[in-house]
Amino acid sequence: MTFQAKPRIASVVSRQKKNGLGLTKADYEGGKSTLCGGCGHDAVTAAIIQAFFEMDVEPYRVGKMSGIGCSSKTPGYFLSRSHGFNGVHGRMLPITTGASVAHHQMDYLGVSGDGDSASIGIGHLIHGMRRHINMLYLVENNGVYGLTKGQFSAMADKGSRSKGGKINEDPAIDLCRLGLEMGAGFIARGFSGDRKQLVPLIKAGFRFRGFSIIDIISPCVTFNNHQGSTRSYEYSYQERINYSVADFVEAKDEIKISYGPGENQTVRLHDGSVILLKKISEDYDPRQMNLAKKMMDHAREENKILTGLLYLNEEAETFPEKLRLGKKPLRDIPFADLCPGETALSELNQEFRG
Repeated sequence: MTFQAKPRIASVVSRQKKNGLGLTKADYEGGKSTLCGGCGHDAVTAAIIQAFFEMDVEPYRVGKMSGIGCSSKTPGYFLSRSHGFNGVHGRMLPITTGASVAHHQMDYLGVSGDGDSASIGIGHLIHGMRRHINMLYLVENNGVYGLTKGQFSAMADKGSRSKGGKINEDPAIDLCRLGLEMGAGFIARGFSGDRKQLVPLIKAGFRFRGFSIIDIISPCVTFNNHQGSTRSYEYSYQERINYSVADFVEAKDEIKISYGPGENQTVRLHDGSVILLKKISEDYDPRQMNLAKKMMDHAREENKILTGLLYLNEEAETFPEKLRLGKKPLRDIPFADLCPGETALSELNQEFRG
């Protein structure tokens, strides 16, 4: 019996085009994916590759951070020329916090899952949000623990059905709503099956100065793609609402929001599937926290999936700014300057003694 290896994420044809740095999409790839065929995580990887290629990001300036889970395997599939650190389960954010203090001029991208983020790692996620760590935090949300055979995660919707027929009786943790409460400056939700929306969100979140979180619905084709699941492809296509239509203008590092009339619209995609879109009213402003909360609550009541840019706060002070780290990274400061010795400590103590 012979097995055919899965191809790398970017297509062969697309690799020939070069960006402003003279790099092709192949330069933003990693190893071959070992995830299940059709996994939504591979679609997220493809969106990351496209976004970073189009933004002319220098791979060596990126720090890829991850924990444990199917989602945390994906950094091995993109940006092979960047730095990376795969931490223990739920501990990606403390590691990123330390890395950002040591070298705050690096750009940090964290990839996590609903278990890694909303269960064992939720305490660290809360503090990362409130401290405004300068990073893009992607959550690949499939509602199950795929590596341990499909148990419900803390982000599985109440009432959803497992592959074995069990009904989830616990309410879901909404990381976007949590982000509003804890001070995240950029909050968005996307769907792995909609790269047209997801790529601009990744671009904007990566360029945002501060803590950005994007909750990405990413169906698990093995354990959570059946009828009765609220994380399946079918459910996501049918019950998804576009909260806002976003574009990203790289030249000025800004987010441009396109508005439409407040109406529902059914759209048939090229593959024959149908999604329900809802365009918001012209007076919507993503900087209004109370409005964002109201829209999230309304979507949950209707069992809809709200996607797009949900909240934006460009005024919050980042963690490196709070620490007054200056322009030079700590890693580049000589040890003798960081630790001047006992004499300098004695002189400092003497000043406080008066």
